[in-house]
Amino acid sequence: MNKVIGFIGSGNMGQAIVGGIVGSKLVSKDNIILSDLNESNLLKAKKNFGVKITEDNKEVAKVADILILSVKPNLYPIVIEEIKDFVKDNVIIVTIAAGKSLESTKEAFGKDIKVVRVMPNTPSLVREGMAAICYNNAVDKEELKEVINIFESFGKAEIIQENLMDVVTSVSGSSPAYVFLFIEAMADAAVLDGMPRDKAYRFAAQAVLGSAKMVLETGIHPGALKDMVCSPGGTTIEAVATLEEEGFRNAVIKAMRSCTKKSQEMSK
Repeated sequence: MNKVIGFIGSGNMGQAIVGGIVGSKLVSKDNIILSDLNESNLLKAKKNFGVKITEDNKEVAKVADILILSVKPNLYPIVIEEIKDFVKDNVIIVTIAAGKSLESTKEAFGKDIKVVRVMPNTPSLVREGMAAICYNNAVDKEELKEVINIFESFGKAEIIQENLMDVVTSVSGSSPAYVFLFIEAMADAAVLDGMPRDKAYRFAAQAVLGSAKMVLETGIHPGALKDMVCSPGGTTIEAVATLEEEGFRNAVIKAMRSCTKKSQEMSK
């Protein structure tokens, strides 16, 4: 790709994306530029990735062919107002903030503009991210592929309909927190039964990682994979029965639906 990729905001997610791009050699380091008011974030990005940095958002807006807005949702109106008269005519605006629809971003710029909306998640920081992508009619197939390539450089990406973005929030964007809670609970139980805590976290986390990999790589239904572990009258089915008795599955479903509802409310 021979385009300039600009970032406004260089926090954890922005740096995760930059790291993926640089690591995959998708574009030259000279074609990546970041802006941020946080000087320490900028210096960290320059040290780790060798990219260009500036504290001037307008400087990034003037040169970027693909401009990724990597700031908190509440800062979008301020940042867009600052840069809207400086972006290139054919720029592709990439948003990664919850609750920012394609139409609202276009309206904020006050003109027809190419917008791609992305919902990444925090495992992007270790190059195991999952990103949901939707786009407006101004974006052509080649441009869309360029954006997909960016997010696939540090994980996986899927095109979805925009009306599913709130569901993506609950099943992917917020779900690492549920998984961390699950890992912590498993580790606590292991510690209660005598295992040292550092080993408990390692066993629990690796079990979750390996199980997820089995789902993705085998293509076998999760229920069938669960059945493969549950021997008749054995330890695993005993644990599964207890989880069902305690409402584990229903708790997860209720939690995710409340997350989706909250996301819908934030999008209004």
